[in-house]
Formats: sequence, C-alpha cells, structure tokens
Amino acid sequence: MTLWTSASLLAGGLGLFLLGMNMMTDGLKHAAGPALHQILRNATRTRWHALSSGVLVTTVVQSSSAVTVATIGFVNAGLLGLAPALWVLFGANVGTTMTGWIVALIGLEFDVETLALPLVALGVLLRLSSSEQQRRGAIGTAMAGFGLLFLGIGLMQQSFAGLDEYITLPQGTGFFAVLAQLSIGMVLTVLMQSSSASMAIVLTAAQGGLIDLQSAAAAVIGANIGTTVTALLAAIGATPNARRAAAAHVIFNLQTGAVALLLLPWWIPLLQTLRDYLGLQTGPAVLLALFHTSFNLLGVLLMWPLANALTRWLQRHFRAREEDLGQPRHLDDNVLPVPSLALQALEREVERFGQMCVALARRVLSGASVELLRDERNAIASLDAAVEAFVERMSRGALSIPASQRLAELLRVQRYYETCADLSFAAAPLSAPGVDDEKIQQQHQAFISATLQLLAEHDAAPATAAPRAALDLRPMESAYQQLKASVLACAATAALALDEMETQLDRYSSLRRAMQQAVKARLRLLPQA
Repeated sequence: MTLWTSASLLAGGLGLFLLGMNMMTDGLKHAAGPALHQILRNATRTRWHALSSGVLVTTVVQSSSAVTVATIGFVNAGLLGLAPALWVLFGANVGTTMTGWIVALIGLEFDVETLALPLVALGVLLRLSSSEQQRRGAIGTAMAGFGLLFLGIGLMQQSFAGLDEYITLPQGTGFFAVLAQLSIGMVLTVLMQSSSASMAIVLTAAQGGLIDLQSAAAAVIGANIGTTVTALLAAIGATPNARRAAAAHVIFNLQTGAVALLLLPWWIPLLQTLRDYLGLQTGPAVLLALFHTSFNLLGVLLMWPLANALTRWLQRHFRAREEDLGQPRHLDDNVLPVPSLALQALEREVERFGQMCVALARRVLSGASVELLRDERNAIASLDAAVEAFVERMSRGALSIPASQRLAELLRVQRYYETCADLSFAAAPLSAPGVDDEKIQQQHQAFISATLQLLAEHDAAPATAAPRAALDLRPMESAYQQLKASVLACAATAALALDEMETQLDRYSSLRRAMQQAVKARLRLLPQA
C-alpha cells in the first residue's frame, strides 16, 4: 500500500468517523427530547445524583463536549448551581470513556461491513420515512451515524496497516518522548474538537502496531486534557459561575492526567492483570479503553474529598464586578454581640445600598438598556439578601428599645430603596416619545433634569447633606404632570400610538414613584433638625 493510499484511507476514515459521531449525537439528543435536559436540571440533590447524571447523559449522547457545553449553559442561565455542576462535568469525563469501549470491543473486533452497512441502510430508511424532529427520524439519524462511525473505524484500521512502513510515531519513556505523545493526543482533540475521534485514532494506531501500549496511553491522557478547550470556549463571556465550572473542568482533567502519567509505568501492568482476570480480549485497544475508564474514575475518587474546598476556592476567584458590589463591606458578625456597633455597621451598609439603588436610577435616566442594567440589579438583590441575613442574626440577640426602634427604621429605609431600584428597573429602557414635537421633547428633558436633581441630593453623606428642603418633590411632580398631559394629547390626535403611549406613561410613572421612595428613604437617614 502506498503512502498516498494509506493517508487517503486515514483521512476518509476520520471524516466518516466524525460525520457518524455528529449524526449519532444529534440523533440521540433529538430522540431523547427534553429528558436529557431535565436530568441535568434536576441533578442538584446530591453529588451522587449529579455524577450519575453526567455519566448517563454523556453515555447516551456520546459527546462529553455537548454535555460540558450544556452544563456550563445551565450554570450561565442560573438553572444549575456550581457545586452540582462540577459533579455533572466529572461524570461526563467518565461517560465519554464509553466511546473507547465501543471502538475496542465492536469497531475493531467485528466485520465492520457486516455490522455497519445494515445500520446505515436501516437508519436512512427510518430517516426518509419520518421527519428528523420526530423520534423515529431522530433514531434513524443516530443509527446511520452509528454505522458510518464503524465504517470510519474500519478505514482507519486499514490505513494504519500500511502507514507503519512510512511513519514512526514518538515512542519511549523519556521526557521529550512522553511530551510528544501527550501533545499528539491534545492536538488531535483540539483540532477535531472531539476526544472520541482522538481515542479512535489512538486505539486503531495501537491495534495496527503503529505505536506501543505505553506511548498510546500517554496519547490518551493528552486527548483527555485536550477536551478542556471546549469548556474554555464555552465559558467566554459567560457568568462568573460558568467560568468557575469551566475552570473546575480544566483542573479535574489536568490533575487526573498528571496522576495517570505519574502512575503509568505501574498502571499498565496492573491493568493487564485485571484484563486477564476479567477475561477481556487481549488486544491493546481493550487495554487502552480500560486505562481511559480507570484513570477517569481515579480522578473522581481524587476529587471526592477535595470538591468542597475546590468550590470555595473557585467562588473566591473569577469574580465579576457585580458580585463584588453585591457583597457587604461593613457587616461583620464579630460586632453582633455589641448592638450599638452592629447598628452602626448596618446603617453604613444601608447607606451604601441606597447609593447603589440611586446609581441604578441614574443609569435608567441615561437611557441604559435592560441588558446593561441587569448585572447591577442582581448586585442590589445580592446585597439586599446579605443585609436581611445580618438583621435576622442581629434580632436574635437582646436589643434595647431604642436599638429595636433604630433597627426598624433602617429596615424601612432599606425597603424604600429596594422599591426605588425595582421601579427604576421597570422604567428601562427610557427614551423620549417617538413624535416630532419639540415641546414634548423639551418636557421629557425637563422631567429627566428634575429627577436627576433629586438624585444629586443623595451624593453627600447624610451628616453633611443639604437641608431637608432640598428634597422637594414638587418640581419633578410638576414636570411629570406636564409631560403626562402632552403624551396623552399626542395619543388623542393619533400622533402617538396607544400602545406606545401606555408604555411611555408606565415608565414615567415608575420613575416618579421610584423618586418618591428614594426621597422617603433619604429623609429618614438625614439627621433630625
């Protein structure tokens, strides 16, 4: 066999394998319907449930990349917490080892054409007789993909039978040889975005005698590490929790790969003994599949006692600006035994909370979109929850009557500011009515200016603030009434659509009520005259 023939068979076999894997994954995902997503979303009770879900879903869809991306997507959307997501990802690493067993026990040991061609024929028949969106069509797609996958394995097997005359892969146990073997597995996975394809190439190369067992095992470790690129790509632009999940996936694979590499000289002989004890086939492909599964299981065992510490470490890192904003800066449980100190800390935090709510209102007045405001709104919600938790712990102690009264007053201020933030967020995105009327544009700007003037009174600390008379709602109220009358008049003359009129008035009304709440809060924080 010539070099060109062998290379063509390898390229064509790899193409068929990737096509088959893609069809099989898509078909199985469509056939399973929402059940797979439901399994992932419900994998929150225990780490055992999360781990089992990761193994099960990856085994079914035969794509750890798909499960990794879906899991990070669920974390990004807030549907899955960080801790259970880690175990889903660890389980996906174990589930993806099933591909190696399929290749080793079926793809390399049976007459490929006898098995694959009927699968392709039956799958195409099912697909043509039904829509892919229907379960029967999806199953047909999966079956045809399964058959193509085996045809690809067969062609790669033939190519490696001839390539050993022309190509020598790095072998041996030296540092640079092992580094080259790891790199081969990593590069193959990164280029094809499929560790399954990398595994198929390594297994068929080992079965064809192109690479020795220990070198192939190092390449398998490299392929396992290469899957981290998918997680990193999925985490670009994602939420902090999603980035933490991706980082955990990287840490798991690197740690597992490092331990497997260190134990490699002793692990392979041990697995040979285990293979013989279990009565498995004696080919190198089976041993490599067993190696792939065993070192991923070892990785899970290593992570079991470390998971909680890893979760805490990840939560301290990859922080976003809104998460830092949403953390209390003045509340400390060490001051709880001294009510006067606790009240001082709470007052400073409530003042800061108010500043965040006022800043959100300013951003709404500047015309910011809902998407741009959502992070700030989430930070306000986080800080609000932290303040409430502190107050709950504080109220368990013995408080004097003046302390209880001051605590109630601060809680009222916090509620006013929280309502201000909610109403401001409801007013976004704010813009002038879409009519060619200079008067209404001027009135819109007058309302914005009067509102900003009220917000400006919140900038100074309460002890050095302007007199209470500066918090006068009447200029804003007058500007609001004039603007409201003009908007209604435009709608009455059909210059403004009724639905736009309702939207504009709702937003103006929300801002007006938000300012009323902000002024109430500010007045209660100011020193009494």
